[in-house]
Amino acid sequence: MGTIERIEKDGGNLHYTLSSKITAELKIDQSLAHNGVCLTVVAIEGNQYTVTAIQETLEKTALRNWTVGDKINLERAMRLGDRLDGHMVQGHVDEVATCTHIEDQNGSWLFRFEYSSNSRNLTIEKGSICVNGTSLTVVGSAAHSFGVAIIPYTYEHTVFHQLRVGDLVNIEFDMVGKYIAKLT
Repeated sequence: MGTIERIEKDGGNLHYTLSSKITAELKIDQSLAHNGVCLTVVAIEGNQYTVTAIQETLEKTALRNWTVGDKINLERAMRLGDRLDGHMVQGHVDEVATCTHIEDQNGSWLFRFEYSSNSRNLTIEKGSICVNGTSLTVVGSAAHSFGVAIIPYTYEHTVFHQLRVGDLVNIEFDMVGKYIAKLT
């Protein structure tokens, strides 16, 4: 995870400066997923780096709600030849969803989300979904809503422990499912 240290407005763009344990491993022009949104590193200074979100990104994601002090999920790009854990995630957010329910299940958590009823995207039971950059398995797939079950490790090491009912999240639907839906 990283922490937002500064937000600067520049025309229609927002520059986010974050601190993270991985900053020393980054380089300028590198892509890095922030809560599932692929952003390019544009500056590095000490343990902080800066990325820029343009108007298109701000309109289609939940980045517009970020504030100084927020914790953000970070994920570096996969290297060719690495093992693939989870599913193929591009960092290209399809839309935002709203957290509608959080249930503590005595050792795990069930989160439910709803997304636009105008959406052509879909989920399937035991299929893949990416929520704020975290690759997860769908449980309780329904029309324009889905759930995910979160284990303690994921809860503690991602922003899921901060989520509240009503919060917006970035979602990226399964790439294979999107291609199939487009063909039909």
